[in-house]
Amino acid sequence: MSDIKDATLSPEVRRLQQGMDEVWGNPKGLRALTVVNHTTVGLRFMVTGAIFFLIGGLLAMLIRTQLAFPDNDFMSPEIYNQVFTMHGTVMMFLFAIPILEGLAIYMIPKMIGARDLVCPRLTAFGYYCYLFGGIILFSSLILEMAPASGWFMYTPLSSGDFSPGPGSDFWLLGITFVEISALSAGVELVVSILRTRTQGMALHKMPLFAWYILAMALMIVVGFPPLILGSILLELERAVGMPFFEVAGGGDPVLWAHLFWLFGHPEVYIIFLPGAGIVSTLIPVFAGRPIVGYGWVVAAIIIMGFVSFGLWVHHMFTLGIPQLALAFFSAASMLVAIPTGIQIFVWLSTLWLGRPKMSLPMLWIVGFLVIFVLGGLTGVMLALVPFNWQVHDTHFVVAHMHYVLVGGMLFPLMAGLYYWLPQVSGRMPSERLGKWSFWLIFLGFNVTFLVMHWTGLLGMRRRVFTYDTAMGWDLYNLISSIGGFMMSIGVALLILDIALHFRFGKKAPQNPWGADTLEWAMPKPPTAYNFVSLPKVETRHPLWENPELSRTIYEGQHGLANIQHGRRETWGSDALTGKLRETIHLPSNSWWPLFAALAIAVVCISLLTRIYWIGAIATLVAVVLLLRWSWENGAHPGKAPEASMAPSDPPLHYHTMNGPGVWCMSVSHLANGSLFLSLLFGWFYLWTVAPEWQMPETSPLSLPMLVAGGIALTLGTFWLAKLVRRLRRGIDAGLGGGMYLAGGLGALQSVLLMVVIWQAQLAPTETAHDATLLVALLYVLIHALLGAILCLLQGLRVGYGFVSAKVPIEPVVVIRFWYYHLVVYWVLFVAIWVLPTVLGRAS
Repeated sequence: MSDIKDATLSPEVRRLQQGMDEVWGNPKGLRALTVVNHTTVGLRFMVTGAIFFLIGGLLAMLIRTQLAFPDNDFMSPEIYNQVFTMHGTVMMFLFAIPILEGLAIYMIPKMIGARDLVCPRLTAFGYYCYLFGGIILFSSLILEMAPASGWFMYTPLSSGDFSPGPGSDFWLLGITFVEISALSAGVELVVSILRTRTQGMALHKMPLFAWYILAMALMIVVGFPPLILGSILLELERAVGMPFFEVAGGGDPVLWAHLFWLFGHPEVYIIFLPGAGIVSTLIPVFAGRPIVGYGWVVAAIIIMGFVSFGLWVHHMFTLGIPQLALAFFSAASMLVAIPTGIQIFVWLSTLWLGRPKMSLPMLWIVGFLVIFVLGGLTGVMLALVPFNWQVHDTHFVVAHMHYVLVGGMLFPLMAGLYYWLPQVSGRMPSERLGKWSFWLIFLGFNVTFLVMHWTGLLGMRRRVFTYDTAMGWDLYNLISSIGGFMMSIGVALLILDIALHFRFGKKAPQNPWGADTLEWAMPKPPTAYNFVSLPKVETRHPLWENPELSRTIYEGQHGLANIQHGRRETWGSDALTGKLRETIHLPSNSWWPLFAALAIAVVCISLLTRIYWIGAIATLVAVVLLLRWSWENGAHPGKAPEASMAPSDPPLHYHTMNGPGVWCMSVSHLANGSLFLSLLFGWFYLWTVAPEWQMPETSPLSLPMLVAGGIALTLGTFWLAKLVRRLRRGIDAGLGGGMYLAGGLGALQSVLLMVVIWQAQLAPTETAHDATLLVALLYVLIHALLGAILCLLQGLRVGYGFVSAKVPIEPVVVIRFWYYHLVVYWVLFVAIWVLPTVLGRAS
């Protein structure tokens, strides 16, 4: 089928498309920085990630140059440690996760029949956090202040005594900034997949790629907060001396390993799942038949997501873990091979029962299958505790990690690049250059890392910067280095291929691969709004079952083919059935995401330079900017200045009580709850394990004040719940005053918590007990202040007419926040006052 852009359109359809272009179009010049469209922001993520990939690859070549010969002085030990640390950091944090999130941001709305993600400004904010965090982190290398403790930043090596410069601070602050971006994208993708699928696309009918991204996004939401907490605690230790990881002060350095790997092992599967999603998308297309065992694949995705959170001690077998825990985590590490094996057999069965076409994307898929299976086999070997003890922290582990991550992520990513490149550019890739690139990278990779298994078995540690020729590692390291440079040539050819593609590539037909999913039902390159009209889809293979769907969508023959109201709209559907629930009114372009991210960047830089007064001001500015951004929400005309408030059928989402904002708040609390549970884990871990932990005989915290604060919070929560129940019945009388009252109760709780902290006279720089107690109290204090501010703002918005019985969604969002705060406060009260008091008396 020729490109649908070549079709002859009626004047009405042309006017519709022109109107769409006016409302959805991206501005030019400086105002391009305000763009929030998922296509543009997704491409920005991917291009930025590709640049960091090249930087990380350059660092890898420096490492291989240093290790190519014995007694090499190409780099000093100090520079080598910085390069070694930054290579891993760049590849894991600045390339792998962001580029996969960028791909998901770009593809998901197109595959599920939506015009954009549910919170476009949040997407743009996430990108700027990623960009600025990456720049801050990478600048440390340019300034020769880069971290040198390894990309896993183990304490005490990364603590102030052993890493006194700012290198570790660059890592901790930069990574935390970048992970704000990851969490933003995670929340955005979860809610978008669940709530913006096109009409009729039930959960069991959506593309497998969307299932993989849903699992990945949920794992990001739950898995990243432990590292964020660990980074905050370690930075507090380095900056002000809170001894969370110092044994003498009641801390324990192993706590950092737990917090890091609570994030680190799920991250392996966070990286693998999108790659597997690409494989599950491409194999049916090139096999010419539906995938075998759709339900089995979905089950495997869910099982893998759950099991991955029970494997973190897999990385800590040599840290003195009890034998019972070793046995449990060894078994769990082997158990995860089951859902992986299910997917591999499904892919092979689909190829076996189909008629595979060995095109360029399929070449990369075959490479993935070979490399990833080999990496999985060495993973099972490492799950065996005795073998793990022998090869831990050697080049064997380095080789295994690269086989799993490069095989499980990079090769599918390259397959996806060549598969979706015509969708981005409207041109076909070059088979010849693409195949040369593949074979150089595939052979170079195996030459580099297959040999490295043997180097590790010979005892070469991963942090060795040079070695004596008597060790017998010379030839193997030279071979690995040659393979690394072979890979580099392949990557250079890949870049050349893509650059030439946009200029000389042959024009692509409408559906060049004969695919079945909706992203091939739109013009190429895609418009800012994806679809002129949104179709009803009740099958997993819409383009196979209705080849004319591309044309009818383009001609506006389906839903939401109206732009006279001036709004950016997409469907809001039921999370399970795909039935229409509301019309989601999406925000337009804005400066607020950029300004807020810039303010947070200033906070990070001021903390790096220890100029705390600037940091305090920048924090206040960031909070004000975020609150001002939140003011342009719901029925506020600034959300879409060109939009009128004309009615819609189904209703606009802010005229309902279950819009996407409610879902975003709920999913955000998964991340918030993960952070809180990590804090509780740290409290109980230090209490029960740290040898110098000092629990006072009586709690330093005032019981009357804690209880009074809890009562104020409980009364405020129940009062808000009453207001929301009245809104559900269409009653908004006294809503504004009620919001002010709830805000006052939140403010009262904040004051009481401040009194608790002041009266306790904690010594957070002397004992880990007091430091952890202070962090816990500050956590609930921040929530109390934020809850009060949200209610006060709601009272103002009631006065402006932005919140009422006709526009009731925002109080429902706020009550979700108060419910979370209520549960967390009383759980924390039990953990830090009741249990220590009761157990202290019992002892």
